[in-house]
Amino acid sequence: MVVKNKRYYWIQLAQDFFKSKEMKLLRKIAGGDTHTIIYLKMMLISLEDGGHIYYDGLADNLAEEIALVIDENVEDIKITLIFLESKGLLTRKNDRDYFLEQVPEMVGSETASTRRSRKHRELTALHCNTIATTCNGDIDIEKDIDTEIEKENNKMMVSSTLSTLSENLKHSGIRINDKQHQQLLDYVGLDGMSFDMLNRAVEITSEVYQPSFKYLRGILENWKKKGFTTIEQVDDNDQKYKDSKNSHLPGRQQNEKN
Repeated sequence: MVVKNKRYYWIQLAQDFFKSKEMKLLRKIAGGDTHTIIYLKMMLISLEDGGHIYYDGLADNLAEEIALVIDENVEDIKITLIFLESKGLLTRKNDRDYFLEQVPEMVGSETASTRRSRKHRELTALHCNTIATTCNGDIDIEKDIDTEIEKENNKMMVSSTLSTLSENLKHSGIRINDKQHQQLLDYVGLDGMSFDMLNRAVEITSEVYQPSFKYLRGILENWKKKGFTTIEQVDDNDQKYKDSKNSHLPGRQQNEKN
């Protein structure tokens, strides 16, 4: 069984967070401290999704659904939601997707392996400072830790790229299921295409009258047959097509004859 590398999330509050006008206004309303705690709890449950809170429709409304998760009074949550929306701290993307605007600048995270590496680094530094030794034996360990952290950073970059692709798909009007989503990723993992190519294909598909997965896949299959693996090859092909099309325009042919 493969052990999943758990990720830890936390909120990094700015030093003047509670001095901001919004927080002062929130705390001044009746039950303000309770509403502030609700806001912080909402931030915590949104961390894994980068600030998004999704309404799954299990309860009658968003407030009731949040209450199931954070164990707070529904009416207090409703008041908090109204306040946050009125101050632009909570925006509604659609009926199912809500976004806490402050979260992206506050979120911090690390995987379990990075967490262990950081703690080891701290213990090693403490050990070296406590006793008079050069700790040369730890140099290789530090290199391994740096390599592991670099791998984690690469994973985070891939995660960010996947998130961008998902957002583009969401706004394109293309409806896909999990199986189709995996088929798209196979064009990268198995066929060597870049994520830029996937995003370009999504962009092209979104401009047609009825965007569909079939149309999107048709674009990618065409590029696959041509052996394209970079966005530069796609751009070059598009430019050649435009040049060829322009060369057959009646006006241009007449000018060439003259």
